[in-house]
Amino acid sequence: MRLLISFAALFLSIILLQLSTGGVAPLDAISGLALDFTTEQIGFLGSAHFLGFFIGCWWAPRLMGSVGHSRAFAAMTAAGAIGLLMHMLIVDPYAWALMRVASGLCIAGCYTVIEAWLQAKVTNTTRGRTMGAYRVADMGASLVAQMFISVLEPASYVSYNLLALLCCASLLPLTLTRVRPPETPEAPRLRPGLAIACSPLAALGVVVAALSSATFRMVGPVYGQQVGLAVDQIAWFLAAFVLGGALAQYPAGWLADRYDRRWVLIGLSIAAIVSCAVTAMTHNLTSNGVFLTAFFFGLTTFPIFSVSAAHAHDFAESDQRVELSAALMFFYAIGAIAAPLFASSLIEHFGPAAMFVMIAVGHLVLILFGLARMRARSADRPRTPYIWSPRTSFLIGRLTGRSRDSDDDT
Repeated sequence: MRLLISFAALFLSIILLQLSTGGVAPLDAISGLALDFTTEQIGFLGSAHFLGFFIGCWWAPRLMGSVGHSRAFAAMTAAGAIGLLMHMLIVDPYAWALMRVASGLCIAGCYTVIEAWLQAKVTNTTRGRTMGAYRVADMGASLVAQMFISVLEPASYVSYNLLALLCCASLLPLTLTRVRPPETPEAPRLRPGLAIACSPLAALGVVVAALSSATFRMVGPVYGQQVGLAVDQIAWFLAAFVLGGALAQYPAGWLADRYDRRWVLIGLSIAAIVSCAVTAMTHNLTSNGVFLTAFFFGLTTFPIFSVSAAHAHDFAESDQRVELSAALMFFYAIGAIAAPLFASSLIEHFGPAAMFVMIAVGHLVLILFGLARMRARSADRPRTPYIWSPRTSFLIGRLTGRSRDSDDDT
């Protein structure tokens, strides 16, 4: 309990930040539909978010080194709040895309600051509990954020103003805490080739994870609207996806720690293809049926990033873990930038089912490549423990790296 109290300010900042930036994606999609944006323009907003996210991941550690943790957090929060407040001042999809770059920059930068702060304060004995509380705070707030569109009016200044207020409120706990900011960590080098050198399959796995997750979260509201869901039902549709993903982490981790992780990835992808096929081929489902398909889609696709990351770390040395995590995040960001735009274009030309056909094809490629890699390399080597890896910043490897190494030594 004392540990949680000591980090309460950081966790409260994360919750408020996630409520704000996690709510803007579905609100933008619903607002775009209300303003007659095309499906491709709505997908472009999702791609712009992840472009800002990538820039924030790369730039934030360097900004912390220049101005310190609290000022860097304030600067990133200001960028996010400005992006939210400007939405109803300039109603144009391409202007909104620039605002979403600011939102992506905000969330990546703020998570970088908080994870650097946590890393400097935890020890090996408190790391597990701290990461557990961190994941609960982050995922719980993300789940609630998906529900916001059930009460926020689309294309309304008041709605975006409320999200901006939450974004600004995230400043208060962190900047007013009495906990002394830590020393600034060295920014990890970005070496994408390291992920491929350690595990080509893991590099592809995180791209497919982005294909699934980023597409669903950014373009999912368009799919929901086209299959007849009301706005409040779309909120439950997105929340079911997040809930399924959260509940999948423990059984996926149990399997990944006991069996060849390549078979676990293949099994998850087979299940994801089944989920996509059922969703794409089943017409006239009730709203509860649509929610159930979203739940199983999250259940089968959400763990793929963490299983892929664990597999890559099996082939990394201790001093490579931070840079490997950054490299995996790079590939995730690349996939997340491209996927929403491509999915929205398919929906525009072929209908809502095309989104799940695209995702199913991505998982089929992962299955085939996984089988090929099993013929190329044996799995007979020590394995690191499975860790639920949040896709938050390039510095997440500092929080998870020691956990992997300390468990290897026992």
